[in-house]
Amino acid sequence: MKRIISMINTLNFGRLVVIGDLLLDQYVLGSVKRISPEAPVPVLLKTHQKIVPGGAANVAVNAAALGCSVALVGVVGADKNATELKHALSVWPSIDVQGVVEQQGWSTISKMRVLSGQQQIVRIDEEMIIEFSQETQNRLIKACIAALETADVLICSDYAKGVLSENILQNVITYARSKNIPVIVDPKRDNFACYRGASLITPNRAEMERATGLSLRTNQEVEQAARVASEQFGGDVLVTRSEEGMSLWQRNGHIKHEVAHKSEVYDVSGAGDTVIATIASVISAKKDIDTAVVIATVAASIAVSKLGTAVVTQSELSQKLRSDIGDNTILVPLERAQEIVQNWQEHGASVVFTNGCFDLVHPGHISLIHKAAQFGDKLVVALNSDASVRRLKGDTRPVQSERARAAVVGALRDVDMVIIFEEDTPLEVISALKPNVLVKGSDYTEDTVVGSEFVKSSGGRVELVTLIEGHSTSSLVQKMAKIT
Repeated sequence: MKRIISMINTLNFGRLVVIGDLLLDQYVLGSVKRISPEAPVPVLLKTHQKIVPGGAANVAVNAAALGCSVALVGVVGADKNATELKHALSVWPSIDVQGVVEQQGWSTISKMRVLSGQQQIVRIDEEMIIEFSQETQNRLIKACIAALETADVLICSDYAKGVLSENILQNVITYARSKNIPVIVDPKRDNFACYRGASLITPNRAEMERATGLSLRTNQEVEQAARVASEQFGGDVLVTRSEEGMSLWQRNGHIKHEVAHKSEVYDVSGAGDTVIATIASVISAKKDIDTAVVIATVAASIAVSKLGTAVVTQSELSQKLRSDIGDNTILVPLERAQEIVQNWQEHGASVVFTNGCFDLVHPGHISLIHKAAQFGDKLVVALNSDASVRRLKGDTRPVQSERARAAVVGALRDVDMVIIFEEDTPLEVISALKPNVLVKGSDYTEDTVVGSEFVKSSGGRVELVTLIEGHSTSSLVQKMAKIT
């Protein structure tokens, strides 16, 4: 069976700093079977209660669940809710809470949701928001700046509860930019000007409409609104559009509309936290924004399928990503192969490439293909066309036509795509597909593998595998000739 090495599992996730409003999300669960005789209200027979981190704390937990180390900066009160929140965070050892500041007179914000089955009956909020003293603001700025010394990405999780004042925002954003650290903001303002200097904001549809005064019904309207939003703060925009997916608008002219993944929606609360945590986590692993958006779209589909504020684990995301990149694809043209491989990679898959004539498939071929498959998630095998084989091997070859060879190779369970190339070497195909790993037999050296320099310059690598001795198509052809 092919061993799966999903890139999401092997990514070298970095360190995030999350600053923002810390919330405690509480859920009281049970069932309603009667109406109270005291008033016309349902009576909930409580079965259990759960407490989970919310707001910026939920962002931190989602990033930690993917594999990031996180420094969390925010404010709590000197109260029971603060104790509960710290306890809920303590199960995540990769979250550093030294930057959590205690403010006298501040009430740790809590949202208690009462549910009968999956139906929310009522939400009870606890919050007593006061203006922070200059001392508290300075402590938050100092904690964030200290954490940024070893950070890869800064997340500002704004729930409009007071932590991200304009003073704090501009201090931490300015410092992060001076360190060339990307700044990603989940905004909650009627205008995005206070986020000036941020690299990316991730508003939902309602937040975008409120900040720009524009409707967001079509892709074109989303792009127009994103342009207006970008003018307010100077960065790129990722709009989350619920069942319609996400839209990325960048100042360099690049636009990507990613369709939402179909899933049964139980609860959208906290989905935005999952999105921004996933985007930042993937970027911290030095992957491009398109890949981050695709992976975040998948993560969001998992989050909304769960009841309540949700955490998406690395294993859940890895499994969903693998299921979304489809089955084997045999004999596709190069242009279509490019689209498929790009989709695989944007889903976090590591794409492996090997090539050859594969005329009369023998145990040596099987061993090469099996070993190649171990280096990633998807294996592409490129076959020399019949004309190419004749130029390389002589007029008596190939023994089998290119379509016959493709059918045999494509039937192997380790192979995910077969493509045929007409040239003498696969350099054009390699340049078009941009695989993550290039595999050849150990009879080559890395310097003599066609395409090795291109793959390495693109951030990939070359692997040479030991071949089984005593097996070759040429020897089989010679034996067949003697028999006849």
